[in-house]
Amino acid sequence: MYTSDELLKKVNEALEALTYDRQPMSLYEPIRYVLSLGGKRVRPVLMMLAYNLFREDPERIMTQAIGLETYHNFTLLHDDLMDHADMRRGHETVHKKWNPNQAILSGDTMLLQAFERIEACEVDKVKDVFATFLQTTYEIGEGQQLDVEFETRNDVTEDEYIEMIRLKTSVLLACAVKIGAILAGASVEDQNNLYKFGEQIGLAFQLQDDLLDVYGDPKVFGKNIGGDITSNKKTYMLINAVNRADEAQRKELMGWINAETFDRDEKVKAVTALYDQIGIRQLCEQKMEACYAEAQRYLAQVSVAEDRKAELKAYAAAMMKRQS
Repeated sequence: MYTSDELLKKVNEALEALTYDRQPMSLYEPIRYVLSLGGKRVRPVLMMLAYNLFREDPERIMTQAIGLETYHNFTLLHDDLMDHADMRRGHETVHKKWNPNQAILSGDTMLLQAFERIEACEVDKVKDVFATFLQTTYEIGEGQQLDVEFETRNDVTEDEYIEMIRLKTSVLLACAVKIGAILAGASVEDQNNLYKFGEQIGLAFQLQDDLLDVYGDPKVFGKNIGGDITSNKKTYMLINAVNRADEAQRKELMGWINAETFDRDEKVKAVTALYDQIGIRQLCEQKMEACYAEAQRYLAQVSVAEDRKAELKAYAAAMMKRQS
């Protein structure tokens, strides 16, 4: 059995060893750049941990693990372009370092590379692996579209939000562990339980992002907190604050949401104070804990010895304690 740290090291080494031998190199240099910026590599590590539940040679599926990480970074590249974001992981985004057209073309090429790497598995596994990945790519696009539409709505419900983050974020974690199980030859029942495990961990993961953007330590979080507040992003926090506020609190909150000009620090401080009054932090933490508990319930149903689940359990627990 491998530890998550050992698998992370192997993933980073594999990414560094990728070769780019097609032309023009100007198309591929942004891809090399994006994949060199680091990150937690959660998805490839999860895929290999899931595979390692059943088999002892997770390096065997490195190509598919790298394929999923390539796809994830493709989505970030295009997200940054759509959001007009200038920085990613402390470095300039591709459209900023190069230009928007380059970001589109290199991103499209990353998507092709992802499909190529995912498909490069044993012939008898291709159909199930590809079907899982294709379904996931559809759902992520649907989740992204919902997120865009929520920007112009002030009536988004908690259920709508949970469904949006399930599609936009958590299905890719679910896809990772399910593909790992498929490639390991696990039963359909184990594949599906691992998918549900990943789905619930993904929901908790995104809810934690919402929480950290308000209550995180900027020195650890890696960026200024309050970005979601200043942009009126429809998060679990804001949606529940609007729905649970009393008349006075809602009037103040809507005043900040509708303000066209404002002092950033003043808005963040005021909205955070409203969250404190309404109990939004505790609410979000409770929802995270519920998702995490549900994930553990699905993992418990996977038919391998408990000691083989220890590393995946530890990795999931660490994800819930992250500060960045």
